[in-house]
Amino acid sequence: MTNTPAGLPGKPAMLSHAAFICSDTAATAEFYSGLLGMELVAAVLDDKIPSTGEPIPYFHSFFRMADGSTIAFFEAPELPQPSADSHPAYGTFRHFAMQVDSTDEVDAWAAWLSSNDIDLLGPVDHGIIYSIYFRDPDGNRLEITTPTDPKWNDDAEAARASLAEWNEVKARAKSSGQDMAAVLADLTRERSHRRDAGLSDAGHHGID
Repeated sequence: MTNTPAGLPGKPAMLSHAAFICSDTAATAEFYSGLLGMELVAAVLDDKIPSTGEPIPYFHSFFRMADGSTIAFFEAPELPQPSADSHPAYGTFRHFAMQVDSTDEVDAWAAWLSSNDIDLLGPVDHGIIYSIYFRDPDGNRLEITTPTDPKWNDDAEAARASLAEWNEVKARAKSSGQDMAAVLADLTRERSHRRDAGLSDAGHHGID
């Protein structure tokens, strides 16, 4: 168990919203409301960013999921086009995952999206979750998933052990002058198909 910092007010209760940038709010609304059924529930227009005071006019939109959490977008026409990622994996690792109740529901979403000409990856059975992947009009990677292991996100002790091992290998590579990427590649090959340090289930895969 980790030590709880003195005075910690608690932990966040739920996802309020995750925010992204879009190039066309109308197209974003058509995708998230018209295709995914997530109602547009709030919109904010302002000529500056309240938290920083940056003078950037924008339209801020919020689309709600069944539990009340939202995914949000900023359209700010004066922004230049974003720079290309320096490696394709950036566009793979960055993603937003939405949970449904069963593998049948994931399959139904796969059929629905395919019928609407949305390119899909999957379904992918990760051993602990079952997922499909696709992109919104701005190329943001999305996931619809369901747990297949009820404890997939409830194994803190093993996760901390994995992090300690990762940090130890990094420190050892740094102190010895070894190539960090090569050493970590060896570690991940050794741990491939294992959920956490100490598990030996060959069916466990990474979940991105």
